[in-house]
Amino acid sequence: MYQPGELIVYGRTGVCRVERVDRRDGQDFYVLTPLYQSCDIYAPVNGKIFMRPVISRQEANALIDGIPAYASEACEGLPLRELTEHYQAAIATHDCKDLFEMTMSIYTKKRTAERDKKKFGAVDERFMKEGEALLFGELAAALEIPVEEVKSYISQRLTQAAGGKTRPAVEV
Repeated sequence: MYQPGELIVYGRTGVCRVERVDRRDGQDFYVLTPLYQSCDIYAPVNGKIFMRPVISRQEANALIDGIPAYASEACEGLPLRELTEHYQAAIATHDCKDLFEMTMSIYTKKRTAERDKKKFGAVDERFMKEGEALLFGELAAALEIPVEEVKSYISQRLTQAAGGKTRPAVEV
């Protein structure tokens, strides 16, 4: 059972703070406040929606350090339904590495579309934004920095790991 004050990842909402545990009709509920939305969520303690603790600072830095090794090939040529299912499967794992790989592959696809002067798909755009919001929200919470600073933090950390040399473009 999570305790008041703990930060957790709650389904596709992202990072939430556990405010308290209430009891209603013989069932315990978490009262959650999303960090990046203005609302409260009442979630059954034994509910079906995914919940887990936010990763640690060390885990966040290890994920960032691993970026150069992540797969970032664009997912091309799939019918819209299969593309949607592919992205939904990555989000449903609730795993930061999977979110990194998904957003990086979508960025690769976006760069290719821009280079070829083609339209970037709405499905790709939607999942890129959702994946980035979930990923950057958790990294910000783990690193205790504003979500707006996550991209620059990643860039600085990758540059430091390369000994101050500019690394090949890795976009997230």
